[in-house]
Amino acid sequence: MFKKAKWIYANCERGEDQYTEYVDTITACSENVTMHISCDSDYTLFVNGAYVASNQYGDFEHYKIYDTLDLTPYLTETENKIKIILYYCGVDTQRYRKAPAGLIYEISAGGEILAFSAQSTLSRLSPTYVSGQKIIVSRQLGFTFTYDATKESEDGYCPSVTVNKNVTFFPRPIKKQRLLEPIGIKEITKPDENTYLVDLGKEVVGLASIDFISNEEQTVRIAWGESLTDGRVRRKIGSRNFHFDYTARKGRNTFTDYMLRLGCRYLEITSSAPIEIIYAGLLPQVYEVERSSCLIDSSLDRQIYDICANTLELCMMEHYVDTPWREQCLYAFNSRNQMLCGYFALESGNRDYVRANLKLMGEDRREDGLLSICYPCGTELAIPSFSLYYVIAMMEYMNYTGDTSLAAEYTLKIEGILDEFLKNSNDGLISTFSGKQMWNFYDWSCYLDGSIHKDEGVRSDLVISCLFVLALDAYKAMCKATGIGFKYGEKADELRHLIATEFKRENGLLSLHKEGDEYTTLGNSLAILCRAVSGDDAENICDKIVSGETTPSSLSMNVWKYDALMLTDLEKYKEYILSEIRETYKNMLDAGSTTVWETAEGAPAFSGAGSLCHGWSSVPIYVFHKLGVAK
Repeated sequence: MFKKAKWIYANCERGEDQYTEYVDTITACSENVTMHISCDSDYTLFVNGAYVASNQYGDFEHYKIYDTLDLTPYLTETENKIKIILYYCGVDTQRYRKAPAGLIYEISAGGEILAFSAQSTLSRLSPTYVSGQKIIVSRQLGFTFTYDATKESEDGYCPSVTVNKNVTFFPRPIKKQRLLEPIGIKEITKPDENTYLVDLGKEVVGLASIDFISNEEQTVRIAWGESLTDGRVRRKIGSRNFHFDYTARKGRNTFTDYMLRLGCRYLEITSSAPIEIIYAGLLPQVYEVERSSCLIDSSLDRQIYDICANTLELCMMEHYVDTPWREQCLYAFNSRNQMLCGYFALESGNRDYVRANLKLMGEDRREDGLLSICYPCGTELAIPSFSLYYVIAMMEYMNYTGDTSLAAEYTLKIEGILDEFLKNSNDGLISTFSGKQMWNFYDWSCYLDGSIHKDEGVRSDLVISCLFVLALDAYKAMCKATGIGFKYGEKADELRHLIATEFKRENGLLSLHKEGDEYTTLGNSLAILCRAVSGDDAENICDKIVSGETTPSSLSMNVWKYDALMLTDLEKYKEYILSEIRETYKNMLDAGSTTVWETAEGAPAFSGAGSLCHGWSSVPIYVFHKLGVAK
């Protein structure tokens, strides 16, 4: 692998949001032909004009992933043309960590190297993809693009230059996503003379593909969205821009972009002069998994389970993503819910995919020992509580799969997290973190959403203290299973006692802070689950949660509420749990949704930026199995 290949880049001034192109040739070979390829930031590979592969695995320089591709089906008996389009982001985002631009590849067969990246590789700045526009889709997702079909040519190639990249290579730990045939269109309407509105009939994740006839050169704008406002796609929401531009040549235009994946139900195509649409939609790009079979008696419960499972599948790319529409980010808590549901809903518990995600998170490196907000990530922002969810998720992976090797591999990472929380303790309890880059977020609910990019100071609170106890217990279980010494002694029991004494009020509930009376469902549920309260005290809390005496938790954090109720008295609270799930998720079904929402409010949440496909809300899968509804 990469015995002769060098990291290269086109001989042009390097810039952010830049597209370059590379060509090579190989002659026919009787052996199977394999290509190894890696890049920063993304690539699309064509052989003899046919699409082969795209999408670099999200990684770090110290954990650099390469793809291994079989080129044999695309080759002819004569000379074969290899073309690679390379995209370089060059700007830190929540799903990309800036590194030097570069491309490396090597093509071999039967032990012979047929072609490899070198200075002799011909390359150019892309004439069709417009570089340097830097129009963001969102701060998480990065930039959109503009393609100019009038500039298509075969001219302008010259030798490449080598670049310095200090990386450690690893093979892609999971299979690549599969590209399917174009999705069928449910309906195309025309809100006005030069606008087409395409309804795909369901949420789809994939690559934009258009085929139309234009009688003149013109720029066509393609917007995408999950819902409509006044019959139109919400193209611009705050600073977000859900569109790309395509400059059409006169005549027929056929185009697919293989790098920016869209999550949507609707496309809106707007032109300045009339066009004739032949096709406008998505090529679904899926990570292929098999659902585990289960029997569910109730038709409503079956429908709820299925839209949750559909959401899980749509939120799987190179790694778990929170929402395919708006962010496509890997968060520790979001993915913990997705993993938990996948253990039940997907064949083999989705073991290999879960492991790869936890390993990618474990390769994140911050000086303070916490995890970044996402992975890979180029920003300094962190949600401290999510680092604790990572520890919990590692224990759950071990328990559900029986694989102890991952816990053993990342012992120092876990201890680094726990040590950082202990340093942030106050009077024995765990405190919020200070600094503008510390977002003390727990839930999208009253008292718990924190203040992003603001220094909230240091304050002991119930949620973070309970989560830390759960993380200590999780790590203790991992140490026992792996034979590693547990260095935290009786700290968990000490915290349990302090939680019960410092936060408990006369009404039996626990307040969010030592001073105050903020009674949250999440905080009180976690107090039960970490065993700071039990028995009659726990039942009293559960009764008050059920009767609405605590501020509600959101769809994703309801997993802790349901676990607390089931732990305290499963039979007593079973019907309450099922009734709440059925009522909440039936609203989504009644709205025609094929996926589950970020919050119960749906699209209007977050000033119109509410996601309608959010993996963390697939909690009913887990609950239905725990309650025996899914058998």
